[in-house]
Amino acid sequence: MHQRKKKEPSSLSTSQDPPMPANLIKSVTRFPPCFKSLLLIFSLLLNLYLLGNLWYTFAPPPPIISRLAASTTTRRHIVFAIASSSLSWPRREPYVRLWYSPNTTRAFAFLDRPVSNASSSPDMPPMVVSADTSKFPYTFKGGLRSAIRVARVVKEVVDRNESNVRWFVFGDDDTVFFVDNLVNTLSKYDHEKWFYIGSNSECYEQNVKNSFDMAFGGGGFAISHSLARVLARVLDSCLTRYPHLYGSDARIYSCLAELGVGLTHEPGFHQVNK
Repeated sequence: MHQRKKKEPSSLSTSQDPPMPANLIKSVTRFPPCFKSLLLIFSLLLNLYLLGNLWYTFAPPPPIISRLAASTTTRRHIVFAIASSSLSWPRREPYVRLWYSPNTTRAFAFLDRPVSNASSSPDMPPMVVSADTSKFPYTFKGGLRSAIRVARVVKEVVDRNESNVRWFVFGDDDTVFFVDNLVNTLSKYDHEKWFYIGSNSECYEQNVKNSFDMAFGGGGFAISHSLARVLARVLDSCLTRYPHLYGSDARIYSCLAELGVGLTHEPGFHQVNK
């Protein structure tokens, strides 16, 4: 007969622990259940306190509501920048007279050179001679370099540092503005945020050729003061990157796209291409 061998314990099995000393058992079970509940509540409150401090440290600051934003937008809060030229200004003055009022409207007409025979009547906007743009490249075949000068009107009117401006409105010398309607429209928007407001062309072919999301200067467009200040700082460097574009509107649109700003469509800006 074979003698049975005692089975040795496997190495994966847990060894039997020695008995726990009586004094240790008493120390573990010494605290009553209510004290354990208090410890748990204290731990939860401490965690909530630490999380609250962490959120307060990294939370964004509360928005600052400007006193200007709380008041009503008026005509005097808008500065109009009109793109013209020494050739077209004498013929387009009657269009400007239809909407401009020196007592309630702020506007400047930007020309390529002074016009000696132009009207100096006080009921017309002051004329400003645009800066030289010959250093900027322009490669659109058959196009007009004046597109660069007209695009820089945005920078030049902002650099005038006019006071208490909420909106800059841009248009051509044959654009007719209904100023009160424009004030009501712009009042819907916060001028301290970035807004580029206008409308595309009412001609389908022009939208396909240019963009359905580009505002046309012929119909006019508005840029909030906060956005215009930023755009003015980067405009010159941006213009050098788009020598292949045809007009000024496309240049403004492209520079705003680099800033991540899209067009806010308002159908009241009518751009009609013949």
